Amino acid sequence: MQYSDLFPVTKHSTYLMNAAQSPLNTRSEEALQSYLHLAATDLKARPSVREPIRQSLSALLGGKPEDYALTSSTGAGISIVAAGLNLSPGENVVLPAGEHWNNTFPWLRLQDQGIEVRFVEPDADNRVSSEAIAQRVDANTRVIATTAVRFDTGFRADLKAISKLANDCDALFVLDGIQCAGAHSTNVEQDGIDVLACGGFKWLLGMAGTGFLYVNERARDRISPVLPGMFAAKHDFKHLSYHDDARQYETGSLAYSLFHGWQAGLDLLQEVGVPKIQKRNLTLTDQILSGLHALNFRILSPHDHPDERSAIISFTMGSSDANKQCAEKLEARGILVSHRGDSLRVSPNFYNTAEEVDRFLDMLA
Repeated sequence: MQYSDLFPVTKHSTYLMNAAQSPLNTRSEEALQSYLHLAATDLKARPSVREPIRQSLSALLGGKPEDYALTSSTGAGISIVAAGLNLSPGENVVLPAGEHWNNTFPWLRLQDQGIEVRFVEPDADNRVSSEAIAQRVDANTRVIATTAVRFDTGFRADLKAISKLANDCDALFVLDGIQCAGAHSTNVEQDGIDVLACGGFKWLLGMAGTGFLYVNERARDRISPVLPGMFAAKHDFKHLSYHDDARQYETGSLAYSLFHGWQAGLDLLQEVGVPKIQKRNLTLTDQILSGLHALNFRILSPHDHPDERSAIISFTMGSSDANKQCAEKLEARGILVSHRGDSLRVSPNFYNTAEEVDRFLDMLA
């Protein structure tokens, strides 16, 4: 079996937009349809989704199942964390400039409370090194918030080095993992991550509306629940007694049909293996980089250091208009890439083939 057979989108197009959203795989589609059928015919037969999802996330990303709260998105998770921190005026949060809005807006909101938000500018090669982050950290830093892989350039951060910075100043290390989880080997314990927020609809092979928030015990001591729903505490009508694990951050009912479909996607990831996926994706991006170099296009993604590379390659045709025209030309020929203003973003996944990459490069020539 070819993995491409599990992704019907490949029958009519070359899909190189996995950093935007994963196309639905047939196993998730079947699981979703099965759940919807039971919702229409036999409600009591619907399978439980909460604990199986926690178990799968723990197996994929480390930590204990009870360290995972289920959410609807990356932004929802980071907002819960930022709102739940009891920070004082004069304390600061450090994060790279140009982070995705989901890892920027929740921290900017804290400025109204006298919290300083310190930005670390990317260098000329679009890198944000741990050394640059260290220059913005001081004794008043309470959070270092970053993304594991940049959504715009694909730069992959040195998680262990950033974790050490956070530990050295007794700050929390909060990570936006949506462009990393499922595409690159990540372990919350080995990488020293205190908080990991992630949506399920990209490399984790789920759909929009699925997500999780990992919060370790150290972080739980500092983050209060701010939106407690029925699953956040013991069921007592007169007293609020939160669960002593990450469930305290859950806000209420979920889109259970979507989570059941996501479970099938997580099972597929475990079947293939994230280390194998990472190796495959880097092989495909090697091919893309070689082709772009041969065509003399300007590559915006850092690519000189293998440890900083990801499954995302961004490049430019020279102007926003030229990028737009290129994306439209490719789409007319069934090749889908992301046009992001000043850049074009290409992001293959393990089901893509070398032949598809060749076709993409041939259309650019």
